[in-house]
This record gives sequence, structure tokens and C-alpha cells, in this order.
Amino acid sequence: MVVYAGQGDARRSMSLLWRSAAPEQPDRAPGPGPRPGLTVDTIVAAAIAVADEDGMAALSMRAVGERLGRTAMALYTYVPGKSELLDLMYDAVHAELPAARSGAGDWRTDLTDWARDTLAFHLRHPWVLQVSQARPVLGPHEYAGLDTLVRRLYGTGLDAGVLRRLVGTLSHFVRGAAQTVADAREAASATGRPDEEWWYARSAALVELVPDFADRYPELSRMERESAPPEPAGDDTVPYPEREARATFAAGLDVLLDGIGAAVRRNRGSGRTDTP
Repeated sequence: MVVYAGQGDARRSMSLLWRSAAPEQPDRAPGPGPRPGLTVDTIVAAAIAVADEDGMAALSMRAVGERLGRTAMALYTYVPGKSELLDLMYDAVHAELPAARSGAGDWRTDLTDWARDTLAFHLRHPWVLQVSQARPVLGPHEYAGLDTLVRRLYGTGLDAGVLRRLVGTLSHFVRGAAQTVADAREAASATGRPDEEWWYARSAALVELVPDFADRYPELSRMERESAPPEPAGDDTVPYPEREARATFAAGLDVLLDGIGAAVRRNRGSGRTDTP
């Protein structure tokens, strides 16, 4: 399931994202006892809770209203519709992304921390992975997260043109790794079959039906034979597919950072000084 941000009214959405409208008045229901007031923030927090617990498919104005003890209609005074609500949710959770560093650490440590923290962020809110990157939300917290990454990249001393592409490369890498882990976590419940049962049935069938597999795919088979250890180390309570995905993330991140390091050395060798 892929959803696109920015489908609501552009001006109203951006006004809500940047809180440029007049301060909202909490909603008070008539009656002897006060009820908690509704605000944009309380509605967004409830919507995030719905998506975190039940997934994007469960998100609706009605579901959010029920969580707040209100009707869906009561929400429209504050948020025009689901499209605008999605933009607000997406930007709000991005406030959890790593904050900018003071520059105390070296660029490799800073980028490693950023990647690990960003992976953890996506796994706390896996529904974020369903929001397409083709059309960004353009909210303050989304921009703050990008600004933090750029600040850390500037520590490499590489020129702005290279950094611009590295922002995309690192972001896509972390997002892809998070998607793999999220899918691994969801597979058993979504299909109704445990990982072990699925792999056992399929691998047994492959051995039986393709006895010449090693001859057909010699380099793949060689890599599997020579790989050590056969399983990534880690918590045995974590399912193998997730452990494998996390090990791949760690190895891939090291290679990416090695490549950035090589570019940094070339840049220094050329005598360029692009560090602000």
C-alpha cells in the first residue's frame, strides 16, 4: 500500500503544518463536566497512535474520532480531511529524528549514529514507509531532519553538489533497510505462516525440483558456501529474516561510508577546502 502526501488543499495543509493560522480554541462540549479539548495536536497524536497500532489501512477520520471519544465530524473543524491529517502525522513523527550535532564527533561517527537512529525511527512508525517519497510533505520537522543530515555531511568537506546526492543515497539506503525489516516483522501475521514453516517448505521443494541448482548458479552457490558465519550474530529471540536484514544494513552502511571516506581523501588530495 502506497499513499501520496500533499493531496489536500495546498494552502490549508501548509498553514496547518507551519502553524501559521490563528491559535485554535479548545473544543468544550456543553454539559456539567468539562471534556478534554480538541486541538490539531491532540488529533494528530491520536491518528499517529492508530497508525502505529493498527497500520495505515486502519486510519480514518472515524477511527481517530473514536479514539478521542468524538465523532468524525467533530474533527473537521480542526483538520479538513484525511489527506491533510496524513501530512500532519508524517511531519509530526519526524520530530523524533536525530537533532543536529555540535560537531564534537567525526563525520563517520555522526553519519553512523544518524543512520541507526533513522532506522529505529522508521521501525517505530512503519506506516511512514508507505508514504511515497515522490511528493514530500514540506513540513518543518521534515526539513529539520534533512538539515541535520546535511550538517553532518558538511563535516566531510565535500562540495555541495556531492552532498546533495549523498542525502538521497543515504536516505534511500536507510529507508530500504527499514522496509526490509518491517516486512520481515509483518510477514508471519500477514500470511498466516511462520517464517520457519515457509522457508522449510520452499527450500525442501527447491532441493527436490532443482537438483542442479549449484550448476545453474555457480557463483551464488559459491558465495553461500564461503559465507561465514552462516547466520548473522544477534539476539536469538529476533527472527532470522530480521537479523539478516540488520546484518545487511550494518555491512552496507560500512561500504557506503568507506566510499564517502574515499571521496573525502580525494578531495583533500586535490587541495580543495569546502568545509564551512
